[in-house]
Amino acid sequence: MADTTTTNLLLTKPEVGASTDTWGTKINTDLDSIDAIFAAAGTGTSVGLNIGSGKNLKLVGDVIDTNGNELLKVSATASAVNEVTLANAATGVAPTLTASGGDTNIGFKLVSKGTGEITAKVNGSDVFNASSSFGFKNRIINGAMVIDQRNAGASVTATTANLYTLDRWQSVASVTSKFTVQQNAGSVTPPAGFTNYLGCTSSAATSLGATDNYQIAQTIEGFNSADLAWGTANAQTVTLSFWVRSSLTGTFGGAITNYSLNRGYPFTFAISSANTWEQKSITITGDTSGSWNNGTNSGGIVLRFSLGTGTTYSGTAGAWAGSQLFSATGATSVVGTNGATFYITGVQLEKGSTATSFDYRPYGTELALCQRYYQVYGSVGSTGTNGDVFIGTYRNSSTLFVPVQYEVPMRTTPSFTQISVSGAQWSSQTQDVTITGFSLSNTPTPRTAFVQATSSAAFSAGNGLVYTNGGTTTNAFSFSAEL
Repeated sequence: MADTTTTNLLLTKPEVGASTDTWGTKINTDLDSIDAIFAAAGTGTSVGLNIGSGKNLKLVGDVIDTNGNELLKVSATASAVNEVTLANAATGVAPTLTASGGDTNIGFKLVSKGTGEITAKVNGSDVFNASSSFGFKNRIINGAMVIDQRNAGASVTATTANLYTLDRWQSVASVTSKFTVQQNAGSVTPPAGFTNYLGCTSSAATSLGATDNYQIAQTIEGFNSADLAWGTANAQTVTLSFWVRSSLTGTFGGAITNYSLNRGYPFTFAISSANTWEQKSITITGDTSGSWNNGTNSGGIVLRFSLGTGTTYSGTAGAWAGSQLFSATGATSVVGTNGATFYITGVQLEKGSTATSFDYRPYGTELALCQRYYQVYGSVGSTGTNGDVFIGTYRNSSTLFVPVQYEVPMRTTPSFTQISVSGAQWSSQTQDVTITGFSLSNTPTPRTAFVQATSSAAFSAGNGLVYTNGGTTTNAFSFSAEL
């Protein structure tokens, strides 16, 4: 009968009564094989361990991978009573990593190194980034394009006056009437999770001159970007993410600039399929130079999406430059093609190097954030329905005061605009009088204003007066403290 071997390590089992003068050699070889398992570098024979119930595995050294690289380190606390319990799970149930031990209440710490991030992923998407998941995560206001106080969904033609369109979003144009902006333009279905988008449509095939510039932009107030510390040695990295759809394909451009327009970071993103929503993410290293108005109510960061930018204001993507750069060199021009469309929604700018899930804020919260910069009173886009109502006071035979307490305090002393007086009227117990004009009675404050309304006929002295829109047509006035 010949020698046999063990099942796992193939150690030699000498035949009883045989293997003359070979026992010593075989046993020594077996001992070397067993000893190699415990080599300091962990290069011994592969083994499996079954740690029985009530038994412990004492781990003092490090766990390394198949390449000899560090995989897991364990540090010991001499007086430890708390630990981590790892539990697997059956089908349909999630495994757990649980704080456990002798204490009644035990916290759980995840600690990153340096400026590293702690990120959680769900359904293949990052939904949590510790540095930007608390407080005001998304620095963009109205990034889901849900608020449109000025136009109530109507189309706006971009002019050289750099008009605000949907709340907080401004159109920039070197030449008037080259593109329009509209909430939900073209009535396409927004990407999943969104109900609105900002749509731009080219009105003519426009050739770009060197200094031409067409874009949509949002300026972030310095109070809302102070913690990013741009312009200092502690400048924080940010990530821009958004959903975009265009009738054109190719490489598109945009930029981050400061409000002073002497710092710019051009970026690019590709649209590979025409008329298809695509999600994009761009990580931008914080700028350590320039003036960024941190911690003020002035403009800080300006986010720009280019619809066509000439060579003067185009530059190398992916790097900061000390000049006005609004797009990357060679980016696709939307205004270069008549009828071309560019739709965008879900715009988020957050601290950290990872794009996380969109920061959905309550509608009322989003509206209040917008109203810090713009508020409208009366009836806009709601013909045939009653708008705002104010109690006024008689001043003279045809002029009356309307005291206005803003919905939210405004960023700074606002400007006043009469939008329309069509259908507006003063009503008393005995008569109705048509309003012929709105103006300011005195300089407003960031919290209150006196609007002066003139009428088509005189009131009787002492009448109590109510301003309404009459429920027939559109009329309104507005206050703006935009950046």
